[in-house]
Amino acid sequence: MSLQTKIQPKYSLQQRLVLAFGILLILFLGLTGLVLNRVFQESIAASVEERLQLQIYTVLGVAEPDSDMSFFVPDLEEARFSQIDSGLYAFIFDQLGNEVWRSPSAVNMDLFDLNVTEQDITPGQMIYGSAQTSEQGPMSFASYGTYWSGLEQEFSFVVLESVAPTDAEINEFQSNLWFWLGGLAVFLSLAQYALLYWGMTPLKRLAQDLAEIEAGNKEQLGEDYPSELHNLSHNMNMLIQSERQRQSRYRTTLGDLAHSLKTPLAVISGVIQQDQKLGEKDMLDVSEQVDRMNQIVTYQLNRATKSSHSRMLAAPVAISPVLSKISAALNKVYLEKKIKLEIDLNKNATFYGEESDLTELLGNLIDNAYKYCQQQVRIRVQNFDKNLQIVIDDDGPGIAEKDRHWVLERGARADTRETGQGIGLAVVLDIISSYGGELKVENSALGGASIQVKIKYN
Repeated sequence: MSLQTKIQPKYSLQQRLVLAFGILLILFLGLTGLVLNRVFQESIAASVEERLQLQIYTVLGVAEPDSDMSFFVPDLEEARFSQIDSGLYAFIFDQLGNEVWRSPSAVNMDLFDLNVTEQDITPGQMIYGSAQTSEQGPMSFASYGTYWSGLEQEFSFVVLESVAPTDAEINEFQSNLWFWLGGLAVFLSLAQYALLYWGMTPLKRLAQDLAEIEAGNKEQLGEDYPSELHNLSHNMNMLIQSERQRQSRYRTTLGDLAHSLKTPLAVISGVIQQDQKLGEKDMLDVSEQVDRMNQIVTYQLNRATKSSHSRMLAAPVAISPVLSKISAALNKVYLEKKIKLEIDLNKNATFYGEESDLTELLGNLIDNAYKYCQQQVRIRVQNFDKNLQIVIDDDGPGIAEKDRHWVLERGARADTRETGQGIGLAVVLDIISSYGGELKVENSALGGASIQVKIKYN
């Protein structure tokens, strides 16, 4: 189980808002561009129809019929009607679809390319459409039906105009439209990001203030937050104050406990020294354990009053002497089991922290290994480049994989047959956590449990 559980954020609120507004902006500007392009094209089409209608009325106004059913049309004001292949053409057809007149500009135009003569048109009716020619390309046309009373016959007046100029105008409009909309999108995106960054500043400041409080540089959150965050900052200040009061009560209680235990321990130590019935060796062993109990009480008191940051600044501690002292004491406690202990470590192996932390850590882990093993315990310590790895294997029953998570909780025990309160591994977990390390429970090659501790120093 890893203790260095730095939770990575699933997403950034600012990035999420930027993405949402970005999608909305793209949709809005895209639909705006399509609508404007459509409106412009319809406006151009209406303008073309209006222009064609005006040209038909111009031709109709000056046309004079001849007796042979032909028409005479004098020079028109529109100069393009007189220029060959100018892009503007005019025709007059009789009711049978026969051509009776064409403008000089349409001299080279082939009537077979046109479908305007196939339109069924009645007098007074105006029809608009498009035609495709092989040489002049696509055309827009307007056809107007009329009845000439003097000739007692129906005629249709047709004006055609090339769509090339209007297509060029539409293409230019589209290029300018998407260019400016693209520029507007970039500007609005930057403005949106700047506004969101400004709007999220109070949240970032709140996170920074919390980090300052965690580091011990501030006592509580300020009051100069927006109204939306005021209740949050107020409640968090109350929570911080409540937590500090709880820690103060915890330190006071632990201090009282430590002082309460020190007196009877001192009495026991004095009685042992005065009791002549105990052998010298036994008296030394008991005195050593009493001193150890005093050290434990002092250590727990210090842990309650020191921060985790101060531990990282401690001087390096040699592991070998601490390990020898712990193994010697446990060999006496578990003398009847005749445990075979194997230790594999470099004499220069170093722990960067408090010696009391190292003693508590190794003491709990090795004590568990002695308690649950059959006859064999193996300890391996690897120390390189300020990276420490401790592996303690035993040949006991091991810890089932399903129990490896909750067995580290304070008060939890996988085996209730042995004596204990179930806090040893929880204490170890707390110590390792304060150094940013991790603890794993695996299967041992000896057949039991393998407790693996890894600490990487900055």
